[in-house]
Amino acid sequence: MFANYLIGLREGLEASLVVCILVAYLVKTGRRDALKPIWIGIGVAVGLALGFGCVLEFGSQELTFQAQEALGGSLSIIAVGLVTWMVFWMRRTARHLRSELHGRLDAALRTGTGALVATAFLAVGREGLETALFVWASVRASSDGTQGPLIGVLSGIATAIVLGWLFYRGALRINLSKFFTWTGGMLVVVAAGVLAYGFHDLQEADFLPGLTNKAFDISDTVDPGSWYGTLLKGIFNFQPDPTVLQVTVWLLYLIPTLAIFLAPVGFASGKGKVKEPDEQGSRGSEPSKAR
Repeated sequence: MFANYLIGLREGLEASLVVCILVAYLVKTGRRDALKPIWIGIGVAVGLALGFGCVLEFGSQELTFQAQEALGGSLSIIAVGLVTWMVFWMRRTARHLRSELHGRLDAALRTGTGALVATAFLAVGREGLETALFVWASVRASSDGTQGPLIGVLSGIATAIVLGWLFYRGALRINLSKFFTWTGGMLVVVAAGVLAYGFHDLQEADFLPGLTNKAFDISDTVDPGSWYGTLLKGIFNFQPDPTVLQVTVWLLYLIPTLAIFLAPVGFASGKGKVKEPDEQGSRGSEPSKAR
């Protein structure tokens, strides 16, 4: 449940910040007439994400077991790829997100209503589709029903909406760059478990060999049904009897990805000395001027 809460919080906060920046900029520049197209674009994006999630959940139920496992494994790998790209992108651009959105919005204002709808739709829609796909893959990996993970992700999104509103009202000041770095690192750990389980799905679908080749089996030591087993499963997608392929994939993804992600930006990109973050730009202070 915590892993799904983290997904909802992280992705939801990105979308909330985008909405906050767009709305605050229009209010500050006296273009309240452009708010309606923005909300239309956001509504369409949310509807698309919900529809995509429903297609994934209910459409897969009509497939055979082997097809379900193949689809689940493939989409889990795609979801991990998208989330990995997202956390690296946000870490690199968090300080400049506001100015980038302002530029797009200025261009859309000059073009017309349709461009405003498209700007809001594209800005929020990507987050919604990524959230739907990664949550669906995470729920499959947790094998804990849908109620707990669904409550977790909805709680995370609700928290993100409240935080976004507080940013807009100027009541909250945090370093967004550091926030996205820490939550991104935790999401990399979650993604490693989803990736490993995705390969396990492909093994169960007979797409990959080695299903019976276990790396270890500590089921007698760590009871999957215990509170700590459930906690490990919910946060890390822990499995007491993983295959050798699962453990190999988990290690090959987690260690280098986490090391590169947590390395200084300048070091990771080979640019030498790291420039200190722009604290003013990362604290979301500009939207607080809009009332």
